[in-house]
Amino acid sequence: MNYNLPEMQANIRAEFEAMLQYVTSEEAQTATADQIEKSLFQLLLNLGVQLLFLFFQMRSQTSSRKAIIAEGQEIPYNSEQKREYFSIFGKVSIWRPYFYAPGAGGHTPLDAELSLGADRYSDLLRETMDYLGVYVPYNKAVDIFKRILKSGISTRVQQKFVAEDAEDVLDYYEQKPAPAAADEAEILVIQADGKGVPIILEKASPEPVRLGKGQKRGRKKEAIVTAVYTIAAHPRTPKDVVNSFFQQHQNEEKSKMSPPKPQNKHIWATLDGKKTALARLGQQVEPRQGAHIQHKVALADGCEALQERIKERFPGFTLILDFVHANEYLWKVANSLWGEGSEYREKWVKKQTELMLSGKTKHVIDDFRARAKKKTRTKKQVEKLEKTANYFERNLEYMHYHTYLANGWPIASGVIEGACRHFVKDRFELSGMRWEQCGAENLLRLRSVAENRDWDDYQLFRRQQRHQRLYSSPFPAQNPLEILALELPSGNPDVAERADSQPLVDQETHIAKDTAHVASSNYSALPLAA
Repeated sequence: MNYNLPEMQANIRAEFEAMLQYVTSEEAQTATADQIEKSLFQLLLNLGVQLLFLFFQMRSQTSSRKAIIAEGQEIPYNSEQKREYFSIFGKVSIWRPYFYAPGAGGHTPLDAELSLGADRYSDLLRETMDYLGVYVPYNKAVDIFKRILKSGISTRVQQKFVAEDAEDVLDYYEQKPAPAAADEAEILVIQADGKGVPIILEKASPEPVRLGKGQKRGRKKEAIVTAVYTIAAHPRTPKDVVNSFFQQHQNEEKSKMSPPKPQNKHIWATLDGKKTALARLGQQVEPRQGAHIQHKVALADGCEALQERIKERFPGFTLILDFVHANEYLWKVANSLWGEGSEYREKWVKKQTELMLSGKTKHVIDDFRARAKKKTRTKKQVEKLEKTANYFERNLEYMHYHTYLANGWPIASGVIEGACRHFVKDRFELSGMRWEQCGAENLLRLRSVAENRDWDDYQLFRRQQRHQRLYSSPFPAQNPLEILALELPSGNPDVAERADSQPLVDQETHIAKDTAHVASSNYSALPLAA
């Protein structure tokens, strides 16, 4: 269906002029900023719909209607076919040439030229919903989207977006090059830990209205969270760590250099088990090794199954028991021996901590076993002392903290502990949440992309992969339209600053000159500008 393009452009210009009149009218002189901003936003959305429709109509009218060749067969033009397109501005109709021949099916070449998806939703719309869904519950994401853009998307569609748009995450990271050696530090660190995700149980029978004692509507499945990064060496003494850990000398001038930060951190989480998680971690670790890496360190808590798998999968790494996790055992013993209200408790824990960090964990173990044999001990105290002594003894080979500190290695798995909390718990364990495993896995993948700051790069890769699957043709060349468009309103970046500094009578002249500069430079660079 053909539209009168000059008439459409004239209507859009009239619409824009009406917007100018709206903000410069006599009524606007008494309006509040909120009134004007809200109205303008809705007017701009409406203008966006019209401009997008104009764009599609222009592309349709300039698209060839000559017969095409597909799979070795000539297919003639048949008719104009309509397609609905749900954009960030609202719904737009696309009319494009349709080619058909019996036995060859129908073809719409313009869909490939525009790289449209298989469904009705624009990439900007679905990427916006994906990003919201990564950080907030789906129903909240839908509410936010509707409140701002006045457009309704159901939670079912939201979940569909996440499922489809997570399909290429693994392929994306397989092809993504490792960080350059010049951007890396000398210590390569890996970490791993587990965090439960509430999973919906498969129901063999109808769920009861009220659960019996001990019954649960679901169970938790462990998400294995992994991280890999490099970090600069940071030598320190056991006393340095104790002072920092127990927040001593807060007002003392900081003579030591601030602890180095992880570089090129990559986090991941999966519900597919430890073996799968560590295999993928290995894929991330391998390309990051090289002559620039001087030390390789693996940090984990005391989970024996995870420790054994890490040693098997990463034999060249020194496995370290997370110091903070070990320190928690000391606090449990202290609470049992002295009570949580005791002033002596913290002093005692500090002393044991410094012994542990000084390579004297065996002394701590022997002391705990001796204390446990005293007849004055309660059963609970004996259990705590023996449990901690056994735990330290089993992990003794991973607790050479004095050596690790002298080498400048990290001894705490703060990166992975933080990831378990904000990456998994803060999104998957909100009140009442239960997940199907495939849905949770899809969201974990997109959260990895977002947390690793790969969002825009991944979305481009995803669009390229989708285009290849749908059209088996090269992805359309990407002109930097959006970059130029974003720069267009400001033109010369110092316009606003100079306008503020100019006398009032000169501002209009300078702004006019800068506007002319924009029109002659940025806008003329746009491929669609005539």
